[in-house]
Amino acid sequence: MTEPGRRIPVLVLLPPRALLLDLAGPVEVLRIAGAVQDRITFDLRYAAPQGSIRSSIGLDLGGAGPLPLEIAPGTVVLLPGATEHPLGPKRDPAAEAAAEAEIVAWLRASIRPGHTVVTVCEGALLAARAGLLDGYACTTHHGSCARLRAAAPHANVLENRLFVQDRDRFSSAGVTAGIDLMLHLVAEWAGPATAVAVARTLVVYMRRGPDDPQLSPWLEGRSHLHLVVHRAQDAIGADPVRDWSPATLGKLAGASPRNLARLFRLHAGMTVTEAVNRVRIARAGDLIAQTDLGLEQVAERAGFASARHMRRVWGQFHATAPSTLRSKSPVSKGRDLSRVQGGALMGSGKARHRGQSTWVSARSPAKGLSPLETHDGEPLDPDGGL
Repeated sequence: MTEPGRRIPVLVLLPPRALLLDLAGPVEVLRIAGAVQDRITFDLRYAAPQGSIRSSIGLDLGGAGPLPLEIAPGTVVLLPGATEHPLGPKRDPAAEAAAEAEIVAWLRASIRPGHTVVTVCEGALLAARAGLLDGYACTTHHGSCARLRAAAPHANVLENRLFVQDRDRFSSAGVTAGIDLMLHLVAEWAGPATAVAVARTLVVYMRRGPDDPQLSPWLEGRSHLHLVVHRAQDAIGADPVRDWSPATLGKLAGASPRNLARLFRLHAGMTVTEAVNRVRIARAGDLIAQTDLGLEQVAERAGFASARHMRRVWGQFHATAPSTLRSKSPVSKGRDLSRVQGGALMGSGKARHRGQSTWVSARSPAKGLSPLETHDGEPLDPDGGL
């Protein structure tokens, strides 16, 4: 139990070209956490090597203080990431490099035992340059892991992790993963109930843990530009339980079964069958973790012929049994399938099951709904998930 009235000092460093979501997401978690309970308060301060920082969206951030001469024991130092392609007028690379070097020098001189360092996205690169990650496990955005490894050769850089906790060093994959990391910290500081209240206020779909992969199974194989393959993937994601024969899927996507199979291997890096199974397994995982349904019911609602069939396919993608997901979720989750939104994560930003049950029976598809349309009747944007 946390002692009443505890104050946690938080110092947020603003690097040049600060990625605004890296900054605003975690800080909003702290703001709401401070508002929903009174056992913990957060004393936030902002510091920057320059009086004004150009953010990623072209908005100047002013009002930050200078880098302090010293910081109190117990201070949490938050390092958001930055982007190489901010909006706004032409930049001054030399001035930005000098500002980053000033932050690195300050970190090297100021961080001591008793301080907690929290990095979001490429904020880990600044910490690495200061030597703060040597001997620690850490992570960053999946596109920057190689750079982090080069900047911190003595660190244990973990790829495809949402966030990593190693003693007093916390690092996250960045962007929305910064929210997941801060919710995790709030749960430690103020209790799980506070973290849940914050997540509900932020309308966070699901609090993810440090062992979850950065890349969602619903978005795997979507980093291509082929319209036909996107059409097929959208259709599979919209209705995973449907019997997707090569002829049916090819007709919807606008390709012969043979050509569609070739396009999937070429552009998605997987077979059509594997694409269908990945989505069904992802849906099954959501149902297992978030409902109290039995495995036979889960299998049926994820599109498998039986629980035995589901386990066989599950073993192709996971080293552990499906039941381990449920053992990690001790809170009763109820049987309301409308709470499980996994089937709505279709890769296209427009395609959402707006508060409705996400199960569409393979035997009785939703009336009047084509797999290539949203529930609003709007056509899917096949490139929306890129």
